[in-house]
Amino acid sequence: MASALGSGDKDRQFTNEIDEEVAKLLELKAQLGGDDGKHQFVLKTAKGTRDYNPKQMAIREKVFNTIIRSFKRHGAETIDTPVFELKETLTGKYGEDSKLIYDLKDQGGELLSLRYDLTVPFARYLAMNKITNIKRYHIAKVYRRDNPAMTRGRYREFYQCDFDIAGQYDAMIPDAECLKIVHEILSELDLGDFRIKVNDRRILDGMFAVCGVPDDKFRTICSTVDKLDKMAWEDVKKEMVNEKGLSEEAADQIGEYVSMQGGMDLAERLLQDQKMSQSKQACAGLSDIKLLFSYLQLFQVTDKVVFDLSLARGLDYYTGIIYEAVLTQAGVAPVSTETPQGAPAEESVSVGSVAGGGRYDGLVGMFDPKGRKVPCVGVSIGIERVFSIMEQKAEASAEKVRTTEVQVMVASAQKNLLEERLKLVTELWKAGIKAEVMYKKNPKLLSQLQHCEESGIPLVAILGEQELKDGVVKLRVVSTREEFDICRAGLLDEIRRRTSEA
Repeated sequence: MASALGSGDKDRQFTNEIDEEVAKLLELKAQLGGDDGKHQFVLKTAKGTRDYNPKQMAIREKVFNTIIRSFKRHGAETIDTPVFELKETLTGKYGEDSKLIYDLKDQGGELLSLRYDLTVPFARYLAMNKITNIKRYHIAKVYRRDNPAMTRGRYREFYQCDFDIAGQYDAMIPDAECLKIVHEILSELDLGDFRIKVNDRRILDGMFAVCGVPDDKFRTICSTVDKLDKMAWEDVKKEMVNEKGLSEEAADQIGEYVSMQGGMDLAERLLQDQKMSQSKQACAGLSDIKLLFSYLQLFQVTDKVVFDLSLARGLDYYTGIIYEAVLTQAGVAPVSTETPQGAPAEESVSVGSVAGGGRYDGLVGMFDPKGRKVPCVGVSIGIERVFSIMEQKAEASAEKVRTTEVQVMVASAQKNLLEERLKLVTELWKAGIKAEVMYKKNPKLLSQLQHCEESGIPLVAILGEQELKDGVVKLRVVSTREEFDICRAGLLDEIRRRTSEA
């Protein structure tokens, strides 16, 4: 009994000692001028994300508008889908990249994941709504649980700009239009030289088969080949042999093919190739590449397109044509040339992929209860990389980026004219003119004019006692500092004329 009490006393003594130590620490914290019990927030954005300031958003909007204009020019309509999907919707569609899917906690009995791209949700949407043909674009954020290299335009949260054509059509006509759209957007954004690499999943699979890759290793070897734009051939070969268990002989044969680049001529040559011609799959892909190039000539884009056997694109859902656009710092290498075995020709000058896509004829059927297939082909513009380049260009040029679209500032040169300013700005807003006033009863004219110069507002409508008596408004052109008296009735037309000229 005594020993039991002893152990209880010890416990109490130990607890008291802890309480005393805690009290001392709290007292010390108070002496150090604590934070009044308030939680100290860490002011940072989550890893792999960023904020965008008004200047960055102005550049971004310009890029989005260019892309949307092109999508609409080609007859696309737009849709939207939820930011998260049922986990099973996304599972098994991305090959080795599936590990990058963001899974959410179980909420109300549903296992959900953040969308990884806009293609799988699109396929789910088509199957769910029994849609068999549509041309759509979708611009929205996607999420990847990546270890991001933000300096290279890689994020965990980023926008994708997708254009897809779903429906049963004759071979390669929609595919060629997707490449035309990539060419159009990259040319219009004026990012510098680019090239669009083209290949076909059937050519890759045929190549793997004739080189002796076992069927069950096709997808995993494809994922390794996909790394050729980031790794040297020697490292890719090592991964194939040491990690993926491929024979050295098979790897060397693959190496010979993936070093080839060209145009329609290369497709014709491979159709005669002793090994490749043994694969029905490869021959079907090569015939389509020939057909594709004939349409691309009509679309006048062959100057930037190259048939590149090293292009693999690791996503599991591609079934036919695949393509990727890369920016090159030094001019684009001639399309018809081939490189010695090893890395692709532009490796030394490539600055990363800015668009990619391909044909995925089986994806909708995976969701359809009856397995009905809807052939699809699409392209995704890598907006973050594009945006990084546009931002650098804006920094390098002395040109000022406007962050608002205000056309006219309503100002006054004297006191007690707030009501008159508010009346006039209301008139302008009603007429659809972008205008603003300073939120002060009696602002100094100089500070109003300075605001216009800093913000790039082109016009100032100045009110004064005399102007009000005469029924006029003094219109000032900010850039030249010229001033004109305009009658109140003609003010709207004058503002419209001057801002449309600008």
